[in-house]
Amino acid sequence: MIGCEATGEALVVDANRNLEPYLSTAATHSFRITHVTETHIHADYVSGSRDLARRAHAQLLLSAEGGTDWQYAFATESKATLLRDGDVIRVGKIELRVVHTPGHTPEHLTFVVTDTPTSSQPMGALTGDFIFVSDVGRPDLLERAAGVAGTMRDSARQLFESLQRFQAAYPDHLQIWPGHGAGSACGRALGAVPMSTLGYEKIANWAFQARNADDFVREVLESQSDPPPYFAIMKRVNRDGPPPTTDITHPARQAASTLRSRLDEGAVVIDLRPTAAFARGSLPGTINLPLNSSFVGRAGWLVPYDRDAYLLTDDATDMVAHTAARELQLIGIDRVRGWYGADALNNADLPARQTVTQLSAAEVARRVRSGTAAVIDVRNKDEWQHGHIDGAIHVPLGRLRDHIDSLPRDTQLVLHCASGGRSGVGASVLLAMGVPNVANLEGGYTAWQAAGLPVTTDGHGT
Repeated sequence: MIGCEATGEALVVDANRNLEPYLSTAATHSFRITHVTETHIHADYVSGSRDLARRAHAQLLLSAEGGTDWQYAFATESKATLLRDGDVIRVGKIELRVVHTPGHTPEHLTFVVTDTPTSSQPMGALTGDFIFVSDVGRPDLLERAAGVAGTMRDSARQLFESLQRFQAAYPDHLQIWPGHGAGSACGRALGAVPMSTLGYEKIANWAFQARNADDFVREVLESQSDPPPYFAIMKRVNRDGPPPTTDITHPARQAASTLRSRLDEGAVVIDLRPTAAFARGSLPGTINLPLNSSFVGRAGWLVPYDRDAYLLTDDATDMVAHTAARELQLIGIDRVRGWYGADALNNADLPARQTVTQLSAAEVARRVRSGTAAVIDVRNKDEWQHGHIDGAIHVPLGRLRDHIDSLPRDTQLVLHCASGGRSGVGASVLLAMGVPNVANLEGGYTAWQAAGLPVTTDGHGT
């Protein structure tokens, strides 16, 4: 949000579906939200821009750049103002110059901000998924997530050209305010600090060091992780028109006696407890997605959009369940029908509890040597390439469902990740899909390395 104290006007950029923080912040500072816009058609969350503009009686502004294939389908119906390169948005005495910066997506815009009462020079830029701290937006999503074949190399070249134009046009003091920070799947290795400057990024960001377009294209496309499946859904939803936010953030508590029938009906039951608690005892058919900073991303990989979902927690209040439902809503998982408490976990009428065996690195090595276990590495591709357990089978966590038929069934499956969190989630997925003999490598790849056990790096055993 950018506001002008002189006039009380404010603009919000790249809103998500949780509108209350924008509305309450505006009220706290005595602002009226007069403009709502976004840098591009998002892939990683459902946009709240149209909803916020409607709630705040604000003007909706949307990109008209990028060609006919990726225009906002709801722009006319929403009476949106269309933006093109060189346009200027005025929010009181603040000016935002519209700069077309294609590459991450064809229609991507950057907003360069000038505080006109203090200077005629721009002070900062809202760069969306164009320039991040230490990285740039990945140009492969249009092809790999949205299914537009043959576009990622051209998009990567466009991104290089956008970077060259932008750094030539603006001063080093320009502050960079990106749309994402560390952990986002919209780039490879985003920095942890929330903002930077153009001058610093020229020094520290690999993308500004590329000698030519060919080098840049090769490097930016190398080692990109698989995009989560929900990215394709988000792209389509945000292009065609996000549905109005519904009141799904307060699902009702369910009677423990109904849980068995929910599972039998094919509903997804998400156990929100920590992985260690799930491993000690869980209900057959449930999947474990701990409510932590990785919750939404993992849900986007593992929770289907076409089935009802229920939440399971041992918390005495409804706070955990309501928080989880709100988080799921951000990526369009709206079919959360209710939640179950500790009484469901302790209900004697439900099937016997299952456990996930925790094995030390030494024990896993012994079982692999004896032929009684196979190791499944659920880490990302780049982690695998940097080093992996000899003989392990690589299936990233989000692809477990797709590859279940290819996994060995005549031996114990020992899952591992870097430290044990993702593999614990993966074990719950396999158990829910009927794979009975599943274990977790305690401490993950880190523990395996610490034990001095064999690994493979770049094709060579160590």
